[in-house]
Amino acid sequence: MIIDEKDEILSEEAEDGIRPEDERRLAMSYISDAWADAIADGVDADAVAHAALFTALIDLVAAYGETAVAELAEGLPKRILEGEYTVNRTLQ
Repeated sequence: MIIDEKDEILSEEAEDGIRPEDERRLAMSYISDAWADAIADGVDADAVAHAALFTALIDLVAAYGETAVAELAEGLPKRILEGEYTVNRTLQ
C-alpha cells in the first residue's frame, strides 16, 4: 500500500501496467457512467452518493483494514472545507 501526500491510499502499479493515475481516471469514468445511469433511472442523487461512499469504504476496509481507512477518513473534513471536492469553485 502507498499513501500519497494527500493521505490517499493508492495501489501499486496495476498488474496490466496501467499507471495508477490513469487507472484512477478510468475508474472515475466507470463510476461517473454508473452514477449517470442511476440518476437517469430515477434514483435519488443522495441515495447514489451514500451507496457509492458505503461501497468505497467497504472495499477500502477489505483491502487495507479499518485503521488505514479511519486514518484516511480523519483527513477528509479539512480537505472538504478547503474545497478539494467542490466543483466549479472560484479560487481567490
